[in-house]
Amino acid sequence: MTSREETRHILIVEDDTDIAELVQIYLHHQNYSTSVAHTLKDAAKLFEERTPDLVLCDIVLPDGLGTVWIKHLRERTDLPVVFLSSRQETEDIIQGLEIADDYITKPFDPDIMAARVKKRLKSVRRYSSNNLIDPNEKVWRDGWLELHFERYEVYVGGKEVSLPTKELQLLFLMANRPGYVFSTDYLFEHIWGLDNWSDVRTVMVHIHHLRRKIENPLDSHRYIVTVRGLGYKFQIRQDRR
Repeated sequence: MTSREETRHILIVEDDTDIAELVQIYLHHQNYSTSVAHTLKDAAKLFEERTPDLVLCDIVLPDGLGTVWIKHLRERTDLPVVFLSSRQETEDIIQGLEIADDYITKPFDPDIMAARVKKRLKSVRRYSSNNLIDPNEKVWRDGWLELHFERYEVYVGGKEVSLPTKELQLLFLMANRPGYVFSTDYLFEHIWGLDNWSDVRTVMVHIHHLRRKIENPLDSHRYIVTVRGLGYKFQIRQDRR
């Protein structure tokens, strides 16, 4: 059984109680914990009470549009978001994918829904003390670079640095699994959300900008290392200060 430390928590924002209950049942079968909000007001309250690992959100809700709330949410966090909507027009789906990580249309197969949620969560794994992260604060630091995983904050040389969304996503995705080599295809799919569209230059340019902002020019250590022919990895300083 999944331990409490490993259990992923999902916030379900859905005004149809039958659908919300169905989603809960299938996610519980996957050992996820859940909370349910039937309005955006309740969703915002639950989000503040407990930061979820993923948000599963309807678009049309009694007190507004889920897309508007998610846009606001994206200004402060990059956690995975999956829309669950009866809107099936191509334009609606495309607009939804510009904001969220995935888009599931109603009616849906609950097994497929659970599988797609699982896939999204795989790219944002829990942080552990094995990765030199404080399990209580979820903070990683080495004297130069400091990452606050729950607040998505980055400090370089003791000063907070504001990074563009894509660079922030790249950094936290790789820092979450130090030493793991991410292919450019994987990074492109999970950060830009485009399956089977490989744009190596896009990834390279963002990695280049990110390196310039987080690495110490007076230190030989490199946080983001190129693994020739394979991709990139986040490298921890062995002599952490």
